[in-house]
Amino acid sequence: MITSTTAPEVPAAVPAPRIAPAGRRSGAATPRRAVDWRLRFAALSLIWGFSFLLIKVGTDGYAPLQVTFGRLLSGTLVLAAAMAVRRERPPRSLRTWGHLSVAAFFLNALPFSLFAYAELTISSTLAGICNATSPLWGMALSVVALSEDRPTRRRVAGLGLGFVGVLTVLGAWQGFSGLDATGTAMALLASLSYPVGWIYVRRTLAGTGSSTLALTGSQLFLGTAQLALIMPAFTARPEHFPLPATLAVLALGALGTGLAVLLQYGLVAEVGPTTAQMVTYFIPVIATAAGVGLLGERLSWNTPVGALVVLVGAGLTQSRARATGTSRPDRRHAQP
Repeated sequence: MITSTTAPEVPAAVPAPRIAPAGRRSGAATPRRAVDWRLRFAALSLIWGFSFLLIKVGTDGYAPLQVTFGRLLSGTLVLAAAMAVRRERPPRSLRTWGHLSVAAFFLNALPFSLFAYAELTISSTLAGICNATSPLWGMALSVVALSEDRPTRRRVAGLGLGFVGVLTVLGAWQGFSGLDATGTAMALLASLSYPVGWIYVRRTLAGTGSSTLALTGSQLFLGTAQLALIMPAFTARPEHFPLPATLAVLALGALGTGLAVLLQYGLVAEVGPTTAQMVTYFIPVIATAAGVGLLGERLSWNTPVGALVVLVGAGLTQSRARATGTSRPDRRHAQP
């Protein structure tokens, strides 16, 4: 079974990814790691939490599609290097490549681009909080798309609570004043794109025979190719390469889209998907701290309060998975 990729863009993806490893093999010994998993968990949280700040800095110097192309290209190069070191080969089936192209669109090209466009007009803090709504969208969609994934009362309550949290973040009682509607809608649509992608992956790419790393690297390659094809039609070639924006895009791809996937790959293999996906709940906290502390973004009381309510609701929607020990692919948890 293939699990998450986002950021994140998770991160989210990773965010995350936004494809991550499926879990441990039955009876296989967990390899001993040089760095404690808690430190790698913290590093993953920081990388995906800072992704929204990096997007904001990147869009100060480049067009949104150029930011997305740069992060996908550098992320692909990191995973290609990892595949070469581990002697992993891309999948051979044309059918698998076809499914991966759809996954690349919904899990990488589309949400990454939407977040980049959104941050032209909204804060990185708000983008990070919108990203945290992905589990809520996932629960709502899974009721329709996955017959075996029926809601419980607790999960429905979590969905409702999360919706209240979103309205609190947006300041619904004051008519959403001060918010850019288009940018906010793009960020929410980006968070919706992740569960659409992982539901598709769950239906089409389980049991392909290829390793998770090979599938992830191939998916990022296809996402890069998609951006390379459409980018010339919407943006002109950059005349300047400002250093801060360039470094932000390279860090966003190499760390947030490449290294983060490898970190999550190891965490899922070592501590399981349930613990690894908890990184999702740290991303908006770190994104908020980074936006306020480093970019000087304004923060009203309803933003952190609403974000907390969103996270509690998202946690409730995932409660059945934790109770039964099953894992569902959650792409948003990996790529912000």
